Amino acid sequence: MSGPIIVLSQNTKRESGKKVQIDNITAGKTVADVIRTCLGPRAMLKMLMDPMGGIVLTNDGNAILREITVQHPAAKSMIEISRTQDEEVGDGTTSVIILAGEVLAVSEPFLQQQMHPTLIISAYRQALEDAVTVLRDQISTPVDVNDRSQLLSIIKSCLGTKFVNRWSEQACQIALDAVSTVVVDENGRREIDIKRYAKVEKVPGGTMEDSCVLRGVMLNKDVTHPKMRRHIVKPRILLLDCNLEYKKGESQTNIEIMKEEDFTRILELEEEYVQKTCEDIIRVKPDVVFTEKGVSDLAQHYLVKAGITAIRRVRKSDNNRIARASGATIVNRTDEIREEDIGTKAGLFEIKKIGDEYFCFVVECEDPKACTILLRGASKDVLNEVERNLQDAMNVTRNVLLEPKLVPGGGASEMALAYALAEKAKSLTGVTQAPYRAIAQALEVIPRTLAQNCGATVIRTLTALRAKHATGGTTWGINGETGELADMKDLGIWDPLAVKLQVLKTAVETAILLLRIDDIVSGSKKKGGDSSAPAPGGAADQEAMRE
Repeated sequence: MSGPIIVLSQNTKRESGKKVQIDNITAGKTVADVIRTCLGPRAMLKMLMDPMGGIVLTNDGNAILREITVQHPAAKSMIEISRTQDEEVGDGTTSVIILAGEVLAVSEPFLQQQMHPTLIISAYRQALEDAVTVLRDQISTPVDVNDRSQLLSIIKSCLGTKFVNRWSEQACQIALDAVSTVVVDENGRREIDIKRYAKVEKVPGGTMEDSCVLRGVMLNKDVTHPKMRRHIVKPRILLLDCNLEYKKGESQTNIEIMKEEDFTRILELEEEYVQKTCEDIIRVKPDVVFTEKGVSDLAQHYLVKAGITAIRRVRKSDNNRIARASGATIVNRTDEIREEDIGTKAGLFEIKKIGDEYFCFVVECEDPKACTILLRGASKDVLNEVERNLQDAMNVTRNVLLEPKLVPGGGASEMALAYALAEKAKSLTGVTQAPYRAIAQALEVIPRTLAQNCGATVIRTLTALRAKHATGGTTWGINGETGELADMKDLGIWDPLAVKLQVLKTAVETAILLLRIDDIVSGSKKKGGDSSAPAPGGAADQEAMRE
């Protein structure tokens, strides 16, 4: 049998009951406290050192937690939820951890009062269902995806809390242009694949203002032969996934040569093979050939004579992007090339030198369904952080285009939910009323943290905000810059509904999961010494006493 077999012996650690639940809550709160200061426009940055001596500067919740190593299993599952949030909707990674930590924290008093976790969980589940309904039906407002200015204001509210905030106007334009480029509508189904088709290329040097979205693709490659053309207008592009060099035997091959001419003949065969593949290519008259494999010197010679530019060892993902941008089809064998495989939608092919490196541009495409974002900036660290921020912004744009509904940001929707749930709790009877109300209380952690991070008087601000919501001001929240109350409608701070729903569901469901744990058993290895004598007060003794 494979896998660990846990036998309750004297060196097996076991904890159970309320102690485990309290420990889990503490672990959850600790993780939340680590990134509490990373919420809002006045967020602090964290400097993370990795074992190799590299550093990361960021205030992106997911990026921070990815670098942290924790031992406690509950803390590990907290870190996991920020990754889920990042993969699912791409934004709200900090909020989800803070909220989950708070939901766990408010359940502690009930456990201390000997309330059964099942009761707390059922109240939480009910509260989550009600919160989702309220968010969808009462708080959210539909958005017109064709109104560019409205979309820009949404992206701006996402970038407001990020490092890239100083260049937010430009960053918003970049995110919106990039996402709009890769939208594909097929048979009434929308597909927006940012990961594959919106590539971010970071080139240190220049200033942030030089960053732009290219209507096409850029690769960090140079031509293979100095005589090849480096500037072609309206190029015919051919994409290959095969070697333009002699194919060596797959397995070990023995060739027996009887006379001297045989060896010459073998070399001639190699040359003829390369010549044939090049003739297949030259037949369709392309201007540029991109191949994922190598190009031999002989092949370069034939291609240069035919006036064809070749770029070799292109990544698979880059080749796919060029295919989408130029309308070409990737061909696996040169003898199968047809006229319709040639891409003609690109307006310009050129090689430029930026800094020390050569870059190949395939731009000015007619209808590119793929794009490259060229980022310029002072240093690698700055560029990495800007890239993380842009990914968030693009994900927000994607969410809005897929589900065009918005909720007010700045802690307004959380406060509105808290008020709605607190009102609903009044109509409940029985034991579940208190945990239900606790969720309403936990939701207030987002506006509270926003106020804390700006250095505002937290209690006074929150009391004033509660009063606003009690009188029907559902769009009132906290201005993250000043810490004062503000109407989010006037400030234009909105969040996509998809992000908020995901934050709510993930946070509450994780808290429920951790509350259901009442036993942690870990089989630890024996450490030297006499293992036959049971350790006093070890887990085995506890087992015996329990039985």
